[in-house]
Amino acid sequence: MTSFRSIFLATVAALVVAFPASAQKSSLEALSDYLNSLKTVEAEFVQVSDDGSVQTGTLFIQRPGKMRFEYDPPQKALVLASNNAVAIFDGRTIGRPETYPLRRTPLSLILARKVNLGAANMVVRHSFDGKHTIVTAQDPKEPDTGQLQMKFSANPVMLKEWVIQDATGAQTTIRLKDVETGMSFPRTLFDIDTEVGKRSR
Repeated sequence: MTSFRSIFLATVAALVVAFPASAQKSSLEALSDYLNSLKTVEAEFVQVSDDGSVQTGTLFIQRPGKMRFEYDPPQKALVLASNNAVAIFDGRTIGRPETYPLRRTPLSLILARKVNLGAANMVVRHSFDGKHTIVTAQDPKEPDTGQLQMKFSANPVMLKEWVIQDATGAQTTIRLKDVETGMSFPRTLFDIDTEVGKRSR
């Protein structure tokens, strides 16, 4: 019996040494610092809409204030955030896109010049699933615009996924992969008028 107990304890000890310590929940301050460190981002994305449809594409971010969702063919849709506005090109109509104030969308939380998740009434949930830190946030000045749930990995901290819940309760999930940072983008990549001109030809 003693021999078995010794072998068992030795095995447990070996497993503890073999596997690194489990990840821990990242603080709101650390996550804010990470988001503020992001100046430019390029990543592949998978979008799962509220109706279950799945689309893929490439995401470009230039903080503050600029984002571009470029969908893979055969989709011709495009979403641009720039100049405090979000423009949605549906790929079917020619001319001006549907446009909304950026501050009226949860995306403004990521694209803000200064992200502070510790601000009063911004974070409504801060949890940990054993692998990822999950933060659900809203604009405390515009809480009726919806919520943004962000999922972060640890060691290193990295944004892996976000879920936008709009004012109607509909949810859109964006999962990121092959994330790269620190590159330069041409100004026209985020220019709404440039895109209107290209699609009007």
